Amino acid sequence: MKKIYLLLSVFAVLIIASGCKKYLDVNTDPATPQEVSSKTLTPPLFAQMERGIQFDSRYLGGLIQYFGGAVNVGEQHGWIAGSDAMGEIWRTNYFGLGANLNLIIEDSEAKQEWNYVGMAQALKAWSWQTTTDYHGEIILKQAFDVNRYVYDYDTQPEVYAEVVKLVNQSISNFTRTDGAGTVVKFGPADLIYAGDNAKWIKFNYGILARNANNLVNKATYDPAKVIEYVDKSLASNADNFIVPNTGTTAINGNFFGPLRANLGAYRQTAIIVALLDGTSFAVANTPLVIDPRRNNMITVSPDGVFRGTAPYTSDAGTVANKNQIPNQWGSLGSANPGPNQGKYLFKDNAGFPIMTYTEMQFIKAEAAFRKKDFALAYTAYINGITSSIDFVSALGTAITPAEKAAYLASTSVQQSSATLTLRDIMLQKYLALYGYGFVETWCDLRKFNYNVGDAAGNNPYLNVYKFPSSFYVDNGGKPAQRYRPRYNSEYLWNVEALKKIGADKNDYHTYKMWFSQP
Repeated sequence: MKKIYLLLSVFAVLIIASGCKKYLDVNTDPATPQEVSSKTLTPPLFAQMERGIQFDSRYLGGLIQYFGGAVNVGEQHGWIAGSDAMGEIWRTNYFGLGANLNLIIEDSEAKQEWNYVGMAQALKAWSWQTTTDYHGEIILKQAFDVNRYVYDYDTQPEVYAEVVKLVNQSISNFTRTDGAGTVVKFGPADLIYAGDNAKWIKFNYGILARNANNLVNKATYDPAKVIEYVDKSLASNADNFIVPNTGTTAINGNFFGPLRANLGAYRQTAIIVALLDGTSFAVANTPLVIDPRRNNMITVSPDGVFRGTAPYTSDAGTVANKNQIPNQWGSLGSANPGPNQGKYLFKDNAGFPIMTYTEMQFIKAEAAFRKKDFALAYTAYINGITSSIDFVSALGTAITPAEKAAYLASTSVQQSSATLTLRDIMLQKYLALYGYGFVETWCDLRKFNYNVGDAAGNNPYLNVYKFPSSFYVDNGGKPAQRYRPRYNSEYLWNVEALKKIGADKNDYHTYKMWFSQP
């Protein structure tokens, strides 16, 4: 009996132990694995990139005058105390991408999946570049130290150097043929380039081009190096980095689309209208030239006239009459046209560009012009306009070859390198990046001190970009140069570090960036 009792007791203990393990180990679930692979982590990252830029564009879009309507203080170059309204790029960098990219690198290095490592490094480089160009000084070295609760800020030169280092590491990993990099299929998880390592390398060089070309006011600026980077970057619109949106529901739809209903109160602006109707490129005693991109990008008022808002004014945009200014979807007032009834980049299923061939060509044109290689600058300038027309044509009513040729032969486009100016290049770039190049366009405006001019006296935005009649009260009469660090993660928990960089001051957002200064 004792033997039988002992055997039953042992059996019971084993059953209980087994049952307890299953009951208590609540974190073991085959449907939600705790060690997530790189291929699982990767696809959502692209949505985070899009989300960060688009969320913050609601304010930045007003500042750079892509969006209008006096909807918020963005048009006044202001900020909102105690608000995270302008902190989505920050959140993307540190939360949406940051730790996830670190996990991918750790997981994929252990498995020698060098394509995933390269991808994660490229996205980290893009994120650091975007975040520092938006905020200035940011947390770099201590960013992901989980043992800290106070984090020190690093300088822009340090962040710019980190971007270059990460890009070079990424390029190196994308060219490796050892390990599992050529065995593990990268394509299914890669929603952008379908596993094409060569295109990822081009994207990396595009990041380098941005990084180097932001420094035009510095003695170290090297236009030849910028041109080299561009020539190794995106080679056509087929290389564009575009985050796809299915657009069937609000969850998988474009943030700018009608289903998400985020832009109903925003208006098209006077600066965009003037670029598209030829006013900004007007030549004396010559009729204005209508840009063939106009009907695809903006919308006519009920009386048949194209109108846009002046900085921080609603104009007729909220008034139901024939002069009413349409919103970005092409509707009047705040009317929502319905699923996929918007236009251009403001449709539910429109992809969001992170980087385009058009942008690269205008960067090259600027660098070549500063290098005084005017023939090269002219070629890149024409490439930029041509590729922009093709890009816009694909997002709406097709622009015919005849319409395209007529515009390229018009007075709105310079006909030779002898007459090309930096103004021509920068205004066409500003127009081409409408609706997506928010941070890049802001970098350009700050490089030239908005409508004041750069260190060399170039002033392409004179009489085109107009400041609001008054800046936000905290600005002290100065334009914005940066946005503050994210409120909830910094102004609540990291105040002492903020004080060291002056971010506790009311006018901190008007402090000039390192990259834009001589």
